[in-house]
Amino acid sequence: MIVKSPGGSIFPYHYMGGEIHCLKYGSFHSDSESLFNLMKAEEAFIVGQSRCLAVWVDFYETQLTKEVMLEFAGNLARLQPHIRKLAIVGDYFSRHRLQRYLRKQAGVFTVPVQYYSDPEDAKTWLIQ
Repeated sequence: MIVKSPGGSIFPYHYMGGEIHCLKYGSFHSDSESLFNLMKAEEAFIVGQSRCLAVWVDFYETQLTKEVMLEFAGNLARLQPHIRKLAIVGDYFSRHRLQRYLRKQAGVFTVPVQYYSDPEDAKTWLIQ
């Protein structure tokens, strides 16, 4: 039986002999309310799993406003006990803006994080 997360990702997603979970936070453009609703649903889904996950987050075509980054940082802080590694995928400007923002929150989130433009590179790093 195939299980899908609230964002529509197959769970767990098998990749090159490993398992990862994708958070599809991309293509929300400026619709932060819908994005926040999905973040809450994914958070409940992940908390309900009995394992620590390697997670990649797709932020392509979503505007990373200060409000979105603040909500995402809170989401990560709450999910930290359930995340083993985190890869964030998006365009250059979004990745670097989010990286700077999360670096300021360093004491809150201590899981290994990498930033990528290519989802395949992100998934490969997660399963290593």
